[in-house]
Amino acid sequence: MTTQGIPNTIERQVEIAAPIERVWGLVSEPGWWINEGTIRTHRIEPADGHVVVHDETHGAFPIETIELREPVYASFRWLSAQDEEHGSDHIPTIVEFTLEPTSGGVIVRVVETGFAEAGDAADDVRAAAHRDNTEGWEVELAAARTHLEQA
Repeated sequence: MTTQGIPNTIERQVEIAAPIERVWGLVSEPGWWINEGTIRTHRIEPADGHVVVHDETHGAFPIETIELREPVYASFRWLSAQDEEHGSDHIPTIVEFTLEPTSGGVIVRVVETGFAEAGDAADDVRAAAHRDNTEGWEVELAAARTHLEQA
């Protein structure tokens, strides 16, 4: 689906040669994907019905866990951050991870939705977020593969 030429969804997948329990341990953690191509530990603080994920480079991100179905499905919502750090440029998308066991490991599928539906963000901001996150998922899924296969 697109609105004013802005795609609403990003879909990517990667196969990881690791046990599903190990993969689940990563993808069920809110904000694990906030990094720069290397999986790193985040400080995660409980907040009012969600958590705040603190990244050493990118700052703080409020994230709500929508659903966890161990070990096959996890979904999260980026919450709107009404602060000086994120302002109105923040796109409150939903990120879903589905794990499918294979003979050699696990296929991890990510679907991120909400770019075209982001109400307050300008079209250029939504389009840039979709473009940046499309590239970002390639990097983050590769980082997950490297991290989990080396563990």
